[in-house]
Amino acid sequence: MTNLISLKKVNKFYNNSYHALKDVNLNIKKGEIFALLGPNGAGKSTLINTICGLAYHSSGLINIAGLDLKKNRKFIKTMIGLVPQELHLEAFDTVFSNVCYSRGLWGKKNNYELVNNLLKKLKLFEKKDSLLIQLSGGMKRRVLIAKALSHNPKILFLDEPSAGVDVELRQEMWEIIYKLKEEGVTIILTTHYIEEAEEIADRVGIINEGRIILVEEKKQLLAKLGNKKLVLKLSKKLKSLPIFLKNYSAKLNKNGKELEINLDKSKNDILDIISLIKKNKLSFLEFDIKKRSLESIFIDFIKGNTK
Repeated sequence: MTNLISLKKVNKFYNNSYHALKDVNLNIKKGEIFALLGPNGAGKSTLINTICGLAYHSSGLINIAGLDLKKNRKFIKTMIGLVPQELHLEAFDTVFSNVCYSRGLWGKKNNYELVNNLLKKLKLFEKKDSLLIQLSGGMKRRVLIAKALSHNPKILFLDEPSAGVDVELRQEMWEIIYKLKEEGVTIILTTHYIEEAEEIADRVGIINEGRIILVEEKKQLLAKLGNKKLVLKLSKKLKSLPIFLKNYSAKLNKNGKELEINLDKSKNDILDIISLIKKNKLSFLEFDIKKRSLESIFIDFIKGNTK
């Protein structure tokens, strides 16, 4: 896949001299689902607003579909749809009217067939004549997606698409995102639900303190960093990690009653670890081997990056 979005050494300073984005290099491929992860204040929203042309970068180069953002800001905005996290909608407008209005803001002619098909795709057609104030949070989020897609953008940014949505609706939201990808839309999402990125993303990027610290294929990331961990239920509570495990990536959970050790996929080190534990007379009740989640990898990267 070719790169649709390309950032080279992008920096963003605010008027108070706060350095929000620091030498950001990032390529997003055409037709992929890219998940951007990071703690609060990491720079996710600033990065999205900058790429969308809503905020100006201080230095560096941003290319969208081969066009320089600084020179083609107005045109590039027409290529992008943005779904914000906040559910701000006109309370007493109908679903159909509101989506048509959003299309008109982009200078597009009325196309009722297109809007109706969009509402059907997002399972909103039966609510087309309902007032926005009457909708649930999940339905309002779908309306925001419909508004963002009303002008046929090539790129869709989703800021916390599952925020405030229950598990069932979250699954439906993922299905909608999959369908959009099949239609050729490039999707960039930010999320606090790590399982969301693990479920639907093709690639994952992690941002912290304004820097991109990792970009990796999701499957390769899980494989490369060891997707299994050894979990031991301890007989006695520990206050700190045993010194003999200093060469392993390990941590204590459940107030020192559980020991978790990340396994190196390239090594068959389970027996070595168990032998080491027995040799040092660390008593445990049972052990289990579990799949390591994207969440644990994310936490490890953030901790390592802030040391």
